[in-house]
Amino acid sequence: MILFRVAKQMNPSGRRYIIMDNNQQRGMFYAAFSYFIWGILPIYWKWLSQVPSDEILANRVFWSFWFMIILLLASKKSGAFSRTLKEMKAKTKLALTAASLLISANWFVYIWAVNSNHMVEASLGYYINPLVSVLLGVFILKESLSRAQAVSFVLAAVGVLVLTISYGQFPWISFTLAFSFGLYGLAKKLIKVDSAIGLTLETMVVAPIAFAYMIYLMAIGKESLFHVSASTDFLLIGAGAATAIPLLFFAKGAQQIPLYMLGFLQYIAPTLTLLLGIFVYKEPFTGIDFISFFFIWSALLIFTVSRTKWYTNRTVKLQKKSA
Repeated sequence: MILFRVAKQMNPSGRRYIIMDNNQQRGMFYAAFSYFIWGILPIYWKWLSQVPSDEILANRVFWSFWFMIILLLASKKSGAFSRTLKEMKAKTKLALTAASLLISANWFVYIWAVNSNHMVEASLGYYINPLVSVLLGVFILKESLSRAQAVSFVLAAVGVLVLTISYGQFPWISFTLAFSFGLYGLAKKLIKVDSAIGLTLETMVVAPIAFAYMIYLMAIGKESLFHVSASTDFLLIGAGAATAIPLLFFAKGAQQIPLYMLGFLQYIAPTLTLLLGIFVYKEPFTGIDFISFFFIWSALLIFTVSRTKWYTNRTVKLQKKSA
């Protein structure tokens, strides 16, 4: 449940200001910090560019699991973890497996895109993601679509069409990232557990596969861990913490701020990634790219405003007037 408590204060001119309480301020910081980490995480994967993407993914999954186990022990949640594991229903286990595979696929494509100089296209995927989530809600969960959201879809479709024509091929990296994360969110709706326990369960499902792959690489002499340099070892093992920390901050922040605020903050990550790609790693960003992104940014602006309390109240008032 998202808490939204505000204090309203009247100034001498008669205008009202909404002041966030301490919980909301903390929640906003936690959420913004998580998106900030996600936005600059490409730097981390660039430091590991000498390691193949599949091996980075295997280490990311494996060490994330052990990082979460240590965290559960430190926070005295190991008992709750065991109970959750025993009481889990078949439907939840299926959703958990799906979520684990989807987020693993998302991580792999993202790491590969960053280290293959496709950061701009990767950022586009996370700009599209909120719209994909709504699309999945409409077709799978049978949720209704407002007029503003329909307009945002049309604008986004135009942007993607422009990009597809200019590239001469479908932007599969963007759509793989957007749909894998959107479907991951859909699967997570069926997993009603504590965020730390949920992340531990997700990584536990794929950790044996990751470990087996690491053993395979070691057997054929292609293992980078403990074979390249101390800094590479540190970064591969640290990938667990780099993965888990922003997820935990996000879960903590999402509980304390309203959904519309979370919607605005989520654009921090792809914006930082886009800026890194253009200005730090010198990826091309042409006029056609700008036109495409402009359509998608416009779609996101309309979509985000349509989810605010102000827009909802305005729509209700207009409906009452026309009745």
